[in-house]
Amino acid sequence: MSRTLVIGDIHGGLRALHQIMERAHVTTKDTLIFLGDYVDGWSQSPQVLDFLIDLGSTHNCIFIRGNHDELLLDWLLGNFENFDESMWFKHGGEATVLAYEKVTEATKKKHVAFLQTLRNYYLDEQNRLFIHAGFTNMNGVTYEYFPKLFYWDRTLWETALALDETLEETSVFYPKRLTLYREIYIGHTPVTRIGQTIPIQKACIWNVDTGAAFKGPLTLMDVDTKEFWQSEPLPHIYPTERGRN
Repeated sequence: MSRTLVIGDIHGGLRALHQIMERAHVTTKDTLIFLGDYVDGWSQSPQVLDFLIDLGSTHNCIFIRGNHDELLLDWLLGNFENFDESMWFKHGGEATVLAYEKVTEATKKKHVAFLQTLRNYYLDEQNRLFIHAGFTNMNGVTYEYFPKLFYWDRTLWETALALDETLEETSVFYPKRLTLYREIYIGHTPVTRIGQTIPIQKACIWNVDTGAAFKGPLTLMDVDTKEFWQSEPLPHIYPTERGRN
């Protein structure tokens, strides 16, 4: 039986990725949708990219672009014109730079090629949107004026969090962005910010970033059944590292 499985923000935690794939018994029949932020945090960012590249050759994978993936791409390409290195280092980039000291130039080129193929979003045949962060245009992703918001936006999730649950979807006050798609799957803003460590649904949005960059687990979820599998909390898997804590 084939499944559509969505995976939250990995942030260099390859061991956690191995755990959830084993626990979910992932097979080549499954479609795997990765929501981005493969790097920055734990020490295995280059190895995560190697694993994903190999996985894409054996499994049906869809790789979405996260803001941290774009930051790494800029660094690898030397695009420093508007690059805030100090900000990047504070949010996990330093661990990534240290990890890349042991990476060959050939592997770096392979990673650049992979990062350049990442998608801003994926919309399936059931009108389910998979995107790293969100969008701001009231008519949907195809009308977005600022593509970087696909992997930097937080307003979509904040809108869903603040929504009055008694408000009818037909109300003129109901946020239009939350009516465009059957479901929206996001990462980017960890649910640990609201004291949770499991996937959280607000309106039509499912947030599957369960804080793997910090003290939470990594999550993989079946989008049809909503069954999910989680790794151990990342500090337990990387006991000598800080991650983004």
